[in-house]
Amino acid sequence: MDRRRRALLLLGLGAAAALGAGWWLRRARSAERSRARLAASLPVFYSEDYVGAATAFDTTRKARWVAESLLAEPIPGLRLSPNAPVSVAELERVHDPAYVSAVRTGEPRALAESNGFAWDPELWTMVRASNGGAVAAARAALRSGCAGALASGLHHARRGHGAGFCTFNGLALAALAAFDAGARRVLVFDLDAHCGGGTHELLGRNPAVRILDIAVDAFDRYQPAPGNTLDLVERAGDYLSTLQSRLGGLADEAFDLCLYNAGMDAHEHSPVGGLAGIDANLLARREAMVFDWCRARGLPVAFVLAGGYIGPGLDQDGLVALHRLTLHAAAGG
Repeated sequence: MDRRRRALLLLGLGAAAALGAGWWLRRARSAERSRARLAASLPVFYSEDYVGAATAFDTTRKARWVAESLLAEPIPGLRLSPNAPVSVAELERVHDPAYVSAVRTGEPRALAESNGFAWDPELWTMVRASNGGAVAAARAALRSGCAGALASGLHHARRGHGAGFCTFNGLALAALAAFDAGARRVLVFDLDAHCGGGTHELLGRNPAVRILDIAVDAFDRYQPAPGNTLDLVERAGDYLSTLQSRLGGLADEAFDLCLYNAGMDAHEHSPVGGLAGIDANLLARREAMVFDWCRARGLPVAFVLAGGYIGPGLDQDGLVALHRLTLHAAAGG
């Protein structure tokens, strides 16, 4: 091969190599951007086990409805993520072992059904999975700033029994998980329609926890421990101003994590807990206030979807739309 042909061949091979290197470099950069987008997207934890129990009740079904809506109409910046169930050891740090055993086995039946609906063998799987979502959200929020679960906070559950359709207390389990992960102070922000008496019993006297509870229904009312607050709002016109006042009162306090129990049962058409005048627009403003406040402070927030019920004035699609308000606000929408 003469020198001219050899030089041309080497030049061609070099160009091909350069093109190939460029292609691989572009591909690597694209993959890196995809990984960065995935890492930056907000995890929302969910598994089919959240709705495993046979009991046909809104609290045991709505997580699937919301998950299906996210698959049909994704919210930019959110991704559904699986989570592990909580362990027996985790449950027994919060709840009496005898009660944990009753929920697992169904005996004694009265204790196993103390949450308010009939026990069935799938209940154990369901409540361990959904509470695992709350725990996973707390851990993820501490790492990335915001995370959620399509589970409920189950804020009525006590140490030794269930109450108000709540079996194990996801907020208390999540708080302990946050402390294990290095958090020093945790804010529990409860905006379910009802009072969170179970969370008060389990966390209310913990000096590392601050509970801010704003309700519109007196169910599970309690006397808050010093440093915590419970507001029972009776007029829709006072709802956001109460929230604003309480947020302002936290200006001088530092927290490592906010656990947000985002209930939609305060909606005026909710058959359980609704207050006249609280509509979707007001609740959207509420969600924006909560997440904007956390962002402005650089405070990680882990949210769960608390109360929400269908009835004559609120169908399944309407309830899902209300819970999506929380998801939109969390994603910065």
